[in-house]
Amino acid sequence: MSTNGRGSDKPTIVLIHGLWLTPRSWEQWIDRYQKAGYNVLAPSWPGLESEVEAIRKDPSPLKRLKIKTIVDHYERIIRKLESPPIIMGHSFGGLIVQMLVDRGLGSAGILIDSAQTAGVPVLPFSTIRVAFPILGNPFSYSATTSLTPSQFNYAFTNELDAAESKKVYDRYQIPAANSVLWDGALALLNPNASSKVDYRKSDRAPLLFIAGGKDHIVPPAINKGNLRKYVKNSTAVTDYREFPNRTHHTVGQKGWEEVADFALQWAKANARDQVSLADVKAAFVSEPTGYQTPGAGEIRA
Repeated sequence: MSTNGRGSDKPTIVLIHGLWLTPRSWEQWIDRYQKAGYNVLAPSWPGLESEVEAIRKDPSPLKRLKIKTIVDHYERIIRKLESPPIIMGHSFGGLIVQMLVDRGLGSAGILIDSAQTAGVPVLPFSTIRVAFPILGNPFSYSATTSLTPSQFNYAFTNELDAAESKKVYDRYQIPAANSVLWDGALALLNPNASSKVDYRKSDRAPLLFIAGGKDHIVPPAINKGNLRKYVKNSTAVTDYREFPNRTHHTVGQKGWEEVADFALQWAKANARDQVSLADVKAAFVSEPTGYQTPGAGEIRA
């Protein structure tokens, strides 16, 4: 799913979805940001280009999908853009954003209810409860697993009653790639796992962690543990904002506009300077006769 602001000089926003969801989960954010004049891209994970209903019927592209494969997929998309985008990710999408920023991509990274990177051994009981249908079966790595409506209500939409939650479930939920969840779980005690980042980097894009006080999948303790890794080791901008009454359904939960607007405002205020491809090309246009190019010592970044 993607939209284009056609001619906007504002930065591109890349939205990355998480486990059990597709780009459809961003549909309201896409509309809001596009109406504000932004170019918006919300690509699916590799192999999930179909709509929710088709993926439910055939989830085979999810089998044995690897975190690195997903990150490589988004890196290829982002490197084709004219200037560094604002990258936002929800849940496992937040982990993907952290890894993309670690690769030097993006002008700012927004991590919404983000899964943790390697070596952050924080695992609250509610997270274990949500993951148990997959991690409780040691032979499930190569399979895919849907949440039941009841499990989804606990994991994502605990602000809603069962009937309202079922409406959200029917519109958005798809089977999970078990291998992605397994890789994330096995990385908790392994700082060199596939989801590792270099917490010491000080030249990376700024990061903002957004947590929900009522999130069952990624409680604030996980975000805070992840945040501490950066703060203790790097001077790069790393911020944290907790919304007390938000669940893991925060991108669609009533009042989502407050979160979306805060995320964008923070990104605009903290993003690294952006230089477009057109600006780079213009810098190499031959200077008019009589103009002397500054010496190397006079060049400014």
